[in-house]
Amino acid sequence: MPTPDPALFDKVVNLCKRRGFVYPSAEIYGGFRSTYDYGPLGSLMLRNVKDAWWRSMVQLRHDVVGLDASILSPPKVWEASGHLANFTDPLVDCTNCKTRHRQDNLADPDKCPSCGKTDTFTEARAFNLMFKTEAGPVEGAGAEVYLRPETAQGMFINCKNVLNTTRKWPPFGIAQIGKSFRNEITPGNFVFRTREFEQMELEFFVPPDDAEEWYEYWLKERFDWYVDLGIPPDLLMLRPHDEDELSHYSLGTADIEFMFPWGWGELEGVANRGDFDLKQHSEHANEKLEYFDQATGERYVPYVIEPAAGATRSMMAFLMAAYDEDEINGETRTVLRLDPRLAPYKVAVLPLSKKDVLQPLAKQLLAQLQPHVMTEYDETQAIGRRYRRQDEIGTPLCVTVDFDSLEDNAVTVRDRDTTDQVRIAVDDVVAHVVDRLNA
Repeated sequence: MPTPDPALFDKVVNLCKRRGFVYPSAEIYGGFRSTYDYGPLGSLMLRNVKDAWWRSMVQLRHDVVGLDASILSPPKVWEASGHLANFTDPLVDCTNCKTRHRQDNLADPDKCPSCGKTDTFTEARAFNLMFKTEAGPVEGAGAEVYLRPETAQGMFINCKNVLNTTRKWPPFGIAQIGKSFRNEITPGNFVFRTREFEQMELEFFVPPDDAEEWYEYWLKERFDWYVDLGIPPDLLMLRPHDEDELSHYSLGTADIEFMFPWGWGELEGVANRGDFDLKQHSEHANEKLEYFDQATGERYVPYVIEPAAGATRSMMAFLMAAYDEDEINGETRTVLRLDPRLAPYKVAVLPLSKKDVLQPLAKQLLAQLQPHVMTEYDETQAIGRRYRRQDEIGTPLCVTVDFDSLEDNAVTVRDRDTTDQVRIAVDDVVAHVVDRLNA
């Protein structure tokens, strides 16, 4: 059984800031708590995580289609879903230091973790986690709307539209990647829990009698996705929810958890939501959301199996699983052993020196590689330092143009993980790189 490694947290967070994966939002203004900006490398890697999910969940399947639903929604949607009444956390205030806390997260329900005083909490009150705003030109006179706290409801209320406009029928799924917003009381642990985050969700609509089978299918499918992209199985755990932990509509839920530096934390939840959501929206919208099976003559409201993953959490887990330190020529090397599909840059072109004589060939190789893979170009500092930088940001391959290249029309290709180097003819570089990355 793996154990938490608290030192890993600081190492990865420092690397993210130093190399441009993640920045604190509005940092020049002192920052804005629990919001982050994804820098040049982070935006590339986050896109790669989402692309890998979309490829697995939509592109490689015949029974799933995509959707991009609105972020703003009217109150009726959230009344039907239960979010207006039930999407709350118990909030307490410390009368001594004026800090706020989630009551259910307190190690000692009578002691404030900020100031250490006891018996200073107010009575707990329900705090709704949704962000509310108004749509309209005049403040106070517009229609009340909410920023969505999850992407799921957009898929439920479009289920009938999808059935009417595609040649799909149960079992089939609707997939979506998008931003969600929750006014968390106690966000923290870097990008693990933030008020603005990105979700990767699938709502898979099935005949009621087949729901359990599909639930088990998606549990395995989603667990294997993380392993396929480089997270060791022993750093993952499938944790079924206890009876008293289940949502009121859930017929079964399990979390895929990762061993973060502070312990096990949820990456993704897979739930058998039954027919709760479609029946709720059917009742509140006065619209039938059911399916008629012409083969059997049966009419039913589909059950829904929901794998819901956090894109930003997943990226964080992939970074932590990939972080490694080894020794090269007596020096400690930091290396991100990212799967090439997730690496921000797939290959770096490095002329041995900044001399003009090497630049034409290096720029030629850059132009040849860019249509195929995301490519970095770096001509500053000693070549060893540039190798170390590429290792630290997870670039799988480096292509070095040296003075011999002008004579033999060949370059050196270096592997990130092994540091092995091979000499490749310039004309073969693109094919070699593509083959290596897809191996």
